[in-house]
Amino acid sequence: AYRTDPEALRAVVPEPLQIEEPVVKFEFIRMPDSTGFGDYTESGQVIAVTFEGRSGVYVHSMYLDDDAPIAGGREIWGFPKKLASPTLRVDKDTLVGTLDYGKLRVATGTMGYKHHPFDTAKALAAVTGDNYLLKIIPHVDCTPRVCELVRYRCEDVTIHGAWKGPAALQLFEHALAPVALLPVREVVGAVHIVTDLTLGLGEVVHDYLADAPTHAHKSR
Repeated sequence: AYRTDPEALRAVVPEPLQIEEPVVKFEFIRMPDSTGFGDYTESGQVIAVTFEGRSGVYVHSMYLDDDAPIAGGREIWGFPKKLASPTLRVDKDTLVGTLDYGKLRVATGTMGYKHHPFDTAKALAAVTGDNYLLKIIPHVDCTPRVCELVRYRCEDVTIHGAWKGPAALQLFEHALAPVALLPVREVVGAVHIVTDLTLGLGEVVHDYLADAPTHAHKSR
């Protein structure tokens, strides 16, 4: 978790979500045994927000190394998933996460490996909290056909272990993987969680097109 530029956050977080603190979480996630999708890794940025007074996170970017979960995540929930090459591994006493887009490095995160136990109840709350997505599907003429704010939660969560420790994060500028547009001002904490979970289906909490004007088409 790191502090960033508040103006940069306001440029990417959609209303009616609200920003209380300019905090971003950069995630590196290993999925070694995912039902239907197999073994893959993902990485990206989620932003601390509130919606109707409840705390949650807005999923701003996500990069994966497997086509099937990219397609499923985008089409069903509206995840902003894109093909890239993230990794998460242990290098001696350090937990290391990297994100490459093509052959270029765009993010490197390091953390002391299992330095201090992290409260299991806080880990469970972090994994089971509210998550928000912006689902956009264009019409055949490229006008918006679906534009919704979606909420989802993780279910059937079992925490096998949780730790905290010293951490560092570097982001590198890239035109097509613009993670550095939310720059690192200060790393405020890092957590390593080992868990089993089920990704629950989503619900629409705001329809941006519900009050949009409709246009009648006359046939000739």
